[in-house]
Parts: sequence; structure tokens; C-alpha cells
Amino acid sequence: MPKTQSAGGPQEAVELKLDLRSPLQSAEKLQDKDSSFLEGSASELPGLEKTKGITAFQALIHLVKCNMGTGILGLPLALKNAGLLTGPLSLLAMGFVACHCMHILVRCAQRFCHRLNKPFMDYGDTVMHGLEASPSTWLQNHAHWGRHMVTFFLIFTQMGFCCVYIVFLADNLKQVVEAINGTTISCHNNETVIPTPTMDSRLYMLAFLPFLMLLVLIQNLRVMSILSMLANVSMLVSLIIISQYIAQDIPDPSQLPLTTSWETYSLFFGTAIFSFESIGLVLPLENKMKDTRHFPAILTSGMSIITALYIVISVLGYLRFQNDIKASITLNLPNCWLYQSVKLLYITGILCSYALQFYVPAEIIIPWAVSRVSKRWALLLDLSVRFTMVSLTCILAILIPRLDLVLALMGSVSSSALALIIPPLLDITTYYSEGMSPLAIAKDALISILGFVGFVVGTYQALDELMQPGHPATFSNSTTFI
Repeated sequence: MPKTQSAGGPQEAVELKLDLRSPLQSAEKLQDKDSSFLEGSASELPGLEKTKGITAFQALIHLVKCNMGTGILGLPLALKNAGLLTGPLSLLAMGFVACHCMHILVRCAQRFCHRLNKPFMDYGDTVMHGLEASPSTWLQNHAHWGRHMVTFFLIFTQMGFCCVYIVFLADNLKQVVEAINGTTISCHNNETVIPTPTMDSRLYMLAFLPFLMLLVLIQNLRVMSILSMLANVSMLVSLIIISQYIAQDIPDPSQLPLTTSWETYSLFFGTAIFSFESIGLVLPLENKMKDTRHFPAILTSGMSIITALYIVISVLGYLRFQNDIKASITLNLPNCWLYQSVKLLYITGILCSYALQFYVPAEIIIPWAVSRVSKRWALLLDLSVRFTMVSLTCILAILIPRLDLVLALMGSVSSSALALIIPPLLDITTYYSEGMSPLAIAKDALISILGFVGFVVGTYQALDELMQPGHPATFSNSTTFI
């Protein structure tokens, strides 16, 4: 894309303080500005203040780092749902397809930037202009629906992240509290620790609610960048400690299944695609590079590293804990202070990340609401909508308190649409009038169909699991520790 900086770019956004007493910017401008926060990406792009842009290596680091969220912690259980052979092969295939779809989005955005002489094109704008370029008159007349659809899925995705975070926070803190009396300094003794039962995990979720409400009052992106740095350091240290632990003392894997049934595989699909959902980061990241010609190679390299990390962590975690693997691998760590500190570090990181993930839907919804009332009521309405949205994420987490099913459901619904279904269709609408080859059309159609099948089957299976009579409301996080 052209190197001119977008008016809504992160450099300018760093200086922004929202004025609650005046009608705020439109949702479209805010989405342009804050799209860098999407999916674990919320982290560091706002802090990139170098006017010359970022280097290729910096872009690679951002791309890899922003995929290291809660999704990777749920992949070992997802692998159990797919099988020891089918799971890694599926992760490899999904990583390849997800990377290809990101390349499609970048290529289409570049095309419309050059055609319309724009410095930057976000996901929603690209889809809208793609529909305008389609040969169908009906699609041209309803092109704005495409932008609204992308905005809806972005909001749904970010709110879904917030729900996942609340479940993760409650389950890990509950386990730390229950085992605190038996926590030891040594991580090598084989004592059996019986945790002390405490209150239900859903009460822990409610206990986090006041802190989350305070966090979402932060609207200055400079402060957000500090939270982002704290979250990144906490998660990186935790992931390193987890990796060295699961690589030790792996038992005999001969009894583990190589494949599984389609019912459990659909749950694997949702969790896996949830982990690969970083497509909202791609266009803002490209826009901030010094030389965008290198971005396709950076994107391929970054997604290759991410896919390899996902496969290694999921395989090692499943081999290490086998059928005892839990929805988050942190819940399998031994009961000593080193690994209990890992849970506390991740709790700190996720707590900080909540405000970052919440920022995007808040700055799409709240300005729209505030602009429809007088200045007298703007502040009250802003706070009311903000607290209502936080309460909604907490209520949804309480209603679906199983981390594995929340990951699968959110991945099947929103991540499938944004990462697999929409980009291939966008490719067809953008280039069909220029004479696409039948093979290219068939390839795009196949990816979208597979994504739609995963969307339907994964959503159905996750909801069916939740509605099973007699099914435990939560996965066990009060088990015996060794």
C-alpha cells in the first residue's frame, strides 16, 4: 500500500483522549484507528510512534506475539478431541489456509487502496468495496451490508475474547486458592494434595466484575500501552515455564487415539480456528511497515512460526497429560509455587488484556450511542453502556462456564467467518469481473464451504455439549494435584 500514514493510524491514536461530553467519531473511523487491537493484537501497535514505520523484523515479532493468547493454552485439549495424528495435521492445514486467506485480504485491500487512492483500507472497507466491484447489481446496491457484517463479527469476536478471559481468570484463581494450603516450594516431590473446596467458579467471575469495570474506564491509549506491555511480559514468562515443564517426563503415548469422531473433531475445529484468529491485525500491521513490499514474506514467515508453535505446544501438552488434559494447560501444572506463580502471572496478563480487547467493541458501540443524545446525558450514557457491556460478558461467562466450550463456540461462530468464509468470497467478488480462472474460483469456493461447514457443525456441537442433561456445568478445576 502507499506509505502515507492513515489519519486514524496508531501514531495519532496514541495522543487521543476521548471526550465523553461530545459526539465521538463514527464507528468506521474508530474501527480504522483501533483495528490494531484485534485478537491478542491489542497489545503493542498503539505504542509504535516512529513516524518512519516499523521494520520487517518488528512486524514479524508483533505478528507472532499477538497470537500467544489464551487460545494456545486450550490447544492440548483440542488435540485430544481430534486425535494424535489428525490434530497436528489439521493444525498444519488450518495454518496454511488461514495464512492464504490473510494474503487474499491484503491483496484485495492493496488493490482498492491503489484504485481509490487511499492510504489505508481496513477489513470492513475492503469487503464493502469488494461487493461494489462484484458483477451483481444487488450486491453493489447492498455493499454497505458487508461492512456492517464485518463490524458485527469483530464486535462478537472481541466480546467473545472477554468472555473467555473471565472464565480463564475464575478457573485459574479458584485452583490457586483451593490448593494454597498444600502448595510446596519443591516441584519434584510426589505428594498428593487434596485441595480445599471453596466457592463456585461462577462466584469468582462475579468477584472479578468490579475490577473489570474499573479497567474499562481507561480510555487513554498511552495507559493501554503500559497494560499491554505488562500483559506481554507476564504471558511470555509463563509460556516459557510451561513449555519447559511439558517437555519433561512424557509417558508412553501408545494408548492415545490417532483419530476421533466428527463430533469431538468439530470442537477441535472451533478451538483451533479461534487460536488462528489474528486476521484483524494484518492490515493495520502492514500499514505501519516502512517497506510494505516485504509484508507478504513476513506474513508467511510469521504464520509458519505460529503454526509450528501451536503444533509443538499442543502435541507436548497432550502427550504429557494425555486423558487428564484440562481446558487450559495451566490447570494441569503441579502444586508448587513456581507453577502456581505461572497461573498468577497469566491471571495478571489476562486481566490487563481484558481492557485492551474490550476497547474495540466499546469504541464502535459507545460513540454511536452517545451521538444520539444531548451533551448533558453523554457521560451518563457512556458509563451506562460501558458497564452494561462488561456485565454482559460476565453473564455470558457465567452461563457458559466451560472454557473449552467457550473457545470452541467463539471460534466456530466468529473466527470461521472472519478468517475462512469472508476472505475467499471477497477474492471472487473483487477479481471475478477481470476473468478469474475456474480453478481459482473453485479453490475460493471450497475454502468458504469448508469454513461454513465448520461454522455450522462446530456451533451445533458446542451448543449440544452445553445442553447435555447431567453434563457438568464446569470442567473440573478442583482435582487432586500430584
